[in-house]
Amino acid sequence: MSALAAEHDLRTRFIAGLRGDAGAYRQFLDDLAGYLRGWLRRRLPRAHADVEDILQETLLAIHNARHTYREDQPLTAWVHAIVRYKLMDYFRAHARREALHDPLADDGHQVFVDAETEPADARRDVGRLLEALPDRHRLPIVFVKLQGLSVAEAARRCGISESAVKVGVHRGLKALAASIREAS
Repeated sequence: MSALAAEHDLRTRFIAGLRGDAGAYRQFLDDLAGYLRGWLRRRLPRAHADVEDILQETLLAIHNARHTYREDQPLTAWVHAIVRYKLMDYFRAHARREALHDPLADDGHQVFVDAETEPADARRDVGRLLEALPDRHRLPIVFVKLQGLSVAEAARRCGISESAVKVGVHRGLKALAASIREAS
């Protein structure tokens, strides 16, 4: 069907719908939905779910604004003005959402490390941090937090009281956190 014939058929059904012919109006909406769906898919090839949402919003806007249509104007120009506004609304909302997401590696830096070297690097870094602590803080952390010993067992190995082990762990972790904050 040619563009002029499609315009004529749509316009005839739309005007009949404005005058109370519910069947003609329903046929107008069905035909228009087919045309608009194709138009939107060409503009949003990777967003098929969004196409349907925009289509429904457009059809609702056309229905709500049907009283503003002037019969001496082309119907498709009026419809396209509405669908373009809905598409622009979509792009604005989508751009706001996308602005919240930082790209992973725009600057050429490697974001993800090799899974095989990461544990070794972490052990090395934790070891360096622990070396800076005095024995009264380092040993309780190593025994309780890294080796998984109980506080009582760590106290026997260190030759100190259980409460001294707890205090050592607490103060040692606090010192580690402070040194990490200073380094970053």
